[in-house]
Amino acid sequence: MKSMNQPAGVSSVINQIEAVGDSQQLPELLRVASTIKLSKTKQYLITFLILICNLTQFISMFSTVAGGYELSKILGKPVGPGQANWMAAAYSLTQSAFVLISGRLGAVYGHQKLLLLGGVIIVSFSIANAFCNTYNSFIAIRALTGVGGGILMPNAVATLTIMVPPGKVRNFTLAIFAASPPVGAGIGSLMIGAFLEYSEWKWHFISVASLGAICFSGLFFVLPPEQPADRSGKIDCIGIITGLGGLVLFSLAWNQAPVDGWETPYVIAMLITSVVLMVIFFFWESKWADEPIMPPSIFRGKSFKALTVVVLFIYMAVGITLWYMVAWQQLIRGWSVLNVAVGWIPYGLGASCAVILAAWLIPRLEAQWILAIGCLTSLTATILLATMPEQQSYWAQVFPSTVFGSFCPDFVYVAAQVIASSSVGKKEQGPAASLIGTLNLYGNSLGLGFAGTIETNIAKSHAGEALGFRSALWFGAGLSAIALLMDLTMVRMEKEDKEGWDSNETELE
Repeated sequence: MKSMNQPAGVSSVINQIEAVGDSQQLPELLRVASTIKLSKTKQYLITFLILICNLTQFISMFSTVAGGYELSKILGKPVGPGQANWMAAAYSLTQSAFVLISGRLGAVYGHQKLLLLGGVIIVSFSIANAFCNTYNSFIAIRALTGVGGGILMPNAVATLTIMVPPGKVRNFTLAIFAASPPVGAGIGSLMIGAFLEYSEWKWHFISVASLGAICFSGLFFVLPPEQPADRSGKIDCIGIITGLGGLVLFSLAWNQAPVDGWETPYVIAMLITSVVLMVIFFFWESKWADEPIMPPSIFRGKSFKALTVVVLFIYMAVGITLWYMVAWQQLIRGWSVLNVAVGWIPYGLGASCAVILAAWLIPRLEAQWILAIGCLTSLTATILLATMPEQQSYWAQVFPSTVFGSFCPDFVYVAAQVIASSSVGKKEQGPAASLIGTLNLYGNSLGLGFAGTIETNIAKSHAGEALGFRSALWFGAGLSAIALLMDLTMVRMEKEDKEGWDSNETELE
């Protein structure tokens, strides 16, 4: 197999597509649509609309990271230790869970149909968010909006790779797709900051819904007819129910514990139920599922188990770093949301450059070293925040932390997808890539639950907010350090010198 030389995006199916040469075939589940003939104008229009649709969901996602504390206060929720974490965690929790399964649903029911369904969900619940008057209703709607994002991403990538033939144009398109999170973070934070300062926050969500409605409506009219790639395929319903249920309840328990306490019976019940569901999921997938969404054989791949832990820990640290950077600047230093958004501009610029740089490094440097660089930048960024005094100039430690941190997510994601692709067989490429994509997003949500628990317990015995924030950040630094150590000692990827698949791996006919 050739080394993948294009930037990997946020979607879990990018690594299913070999885009390095016109002679290579698309995977079986995508190849049915390769017969579609489109004019250049229509191809470019569809590509543009899909890219804007994906950007729209990240504008929505990051607006409640930058504006989470201020929105919580407006909706009557205290912003004390661990109280407002759901503002940042709700969207990424459901988004990550549905990324795991929606690529398979798209193969059976049609990638375009699932793409449009994701759009309908995002637009509908973005409008609903504008009319929420309580914190709990707002968070519930954010979680439902995240479902749309999870459905959108894998099917957006599948549709893009079907519409755009292999080559430089496809690689460039996927690079732009990969830049959606940092660019969306910058735009979303600036938008919510401006609306909070100069108008009313509700208009932000109405604006997001309006942009999404325009783009998804355009796609509805210009997308060509589609035949599902695997129309007769089976859906692993039991795997979906147990897998999604376990993931959601586990993160739900950890993120709710800082609010209600671990002594609350329903929090313990959710945690126990989540573990039971995940055990059932792994037994079902390994013994009885006809077409498992997560075949256990992928974990027999070289370095794959260690890689999953590295990815989960790093993205937990990324979520902690961003959230507590916002908390420190707003709650301790008195910054407005708009000021925080302006301070994040280097993050968006740096992360966009990191996508291109990581892709350039892939054929030149072994992927585990690119992964190590990503872990090291995360560790550096988090330590810079954890060691800063309560009051200080932005330029002293927050700015360098922002710059270092901007290189982590895409370095880790690109390298992890390449290592995952190298670690498993041809038939396992899709599930392996799906798992890496899920851990990416799930880590953002789960990390906030652990950090919130630490912050809450520190606050019980110490006055002031800084020590709780600092402790949560040191926890994030610890996660980054463990991930770096595991990468250096347990993750290996030999340089590829073979062409095509191994002889024991059959080619698609």
